[in-house]
Amino acid sequence: MSKKRGLSLEEKREKMLQIFYESQDFFLLKELERLGPKKGVISQSVKDVVQSLVDDDLVSKDKIGTSVYFWSLPSCAGNQLRNVYRKLEADLQSSKKRLEERVEQCNALKRGREASDEREKALEELKAIEQKYNKLKDEMGQYADNDPAAFEAMKKATEVAHAAANRWTDNIFTLLRWCSNKFPEAKEQLGHLYEEVGITDDFDYLELPTAVPLGTAGDERPEGNP
Repeated sequence: MSKKRGLSLEEKREKMLQIFYESQDFFLLKELERLGPKKGVISQSVKDVVQSLVDDDLVSKDKIGTSVYFWSLPSCAGNQLRNVYRKLEADLQSSKKRLEERVEQCNALKRGREASDEREKALEELKAIEQKYNKLKDEMGQYADNDPAAFEAMKKATEVAHAAANRWTDNIFTLLRWCSNKFPEAKEQLGHLYEEVGITDDFDYLELPTAVPLGTAGDERPEGNP
């Protein structure tokens, strides 16, 4: 025996509207949840179905005191549907008018652009100019590194990086002095530890060409370095 098919959302909406139209009365949600199953709409779905009808202006909803009442009259529903129809009809006419305007604009833009030998020649010249422009643009990109502004920006970035590196070098030397003063008996062990992390005897401040200022970095190694 085949299983009975459940009602679709639209069928549920129609069933709930029948309750309103047949009674032409006002209902609380609890009352609708009791009446819904008699029309084949399970009570658990009544709330959502009724709310969808309210959203579409097919059912009215208002709070009276502490209670919320729902109602819908056939005449009200007919007026609402007619209002929806008039709005859709107005939107359709507006869309048709906009389409006609766009067609006219398109036809106007086509005028003077009809296919001709002169137009084809102009398009070929335009294409040649665009190709030449793109070629020159690519060539300029190859010389971007020689741009004075780019060179100056790289120079400033190098100076900033140099100063930052030497600040960290200064911090490392400060930490080494602190370790040497704090643990003088562990000098040999500390030396091995420094070598493991890459701090060897040639570890020192970075230098730039004399024409470039060294910034805040010192020129001499602090006293007491290990």
